[in-house]
Amino acid sequence: MSYKTINWDIIEDELDEYVWDKATAQYWLDTRVPVSNDLRDWRTLSGTEKSVINRVVGGLALLDTLQSEEGVDVMRPDVRTRKEAAVLNDFLMMESIHAKSYGTILTSLNDQATVDEVFKWMNNNPRMQYKAKRINDIYQTGNNLEKKVASVFLEGILYYTNFFTPLWYRGNNKLANLSEVIKLVIRDESVHGTYLGYKFQLGYNELSVTEQKSFKKWMDELLDDLLENEFA
Repeated sequence: MSYKTINWDIIEDELDEYVWDKATAQYWLDTRVPVSNDLRDWRTLSGTEKSVINRVVGGLALLDTLQSEEGVDVMRPDVRTRKEAAVLNDFLMMESIHAKSYGTILTSLNDQATVDEVFKWMNNNPRMQYKAKRINDIYQTGNNLEKKVASVFLEGILYYTNFFTPLWYRGNNKLANLSEVIKLVIRDESVHGTYLGYKFQLGYNELSVTEQKSFKKWMDELLDDLLENEFA
């Protein structure tokens, strides 16, 4: 069996190339955002406020580590086009950058002992571990559509509950650079979620009415479970 070169002049799905161009144009690195410039604001916060922000960022680091190591890669066997695989390659790289950026935030604002404590907390917190395990179980054992739903729920819901706190401080004219990192992540995730949602829709529309009804019930139950655990 010979291996065929990908030909970008062949259009299998117009959205593939559009998303590739969009995603690559948005490329960024955490080192380009001077989070340490937020130290003046950081020192004005109470210990409780710092703890909340650190744990929010730590939770994002845990979930994005899962996404960078498992969540994108498990979708590779189910791609519809070769360009889709290329788009997923870009998503994988950006998820790794996101995960690293949260560590950059923590180390820019805290001493090493505090950073170590935050990592210990997020690696052992039962609620955080439950969410990560629930999503990863689907990544490892779910079908094509289930994996996409788990990914969109992770990036479109679980991430966003943690995004609120940094953006709230930005709205109060504090922690501008930390919030800039979050806004860059959100910009990427909007592309990821839209693309995976589109690819999901293609597969979902191929199901029978009965299968769609059953799958929607599964999605609703998963969402209820994640949100119940999120706000328990």
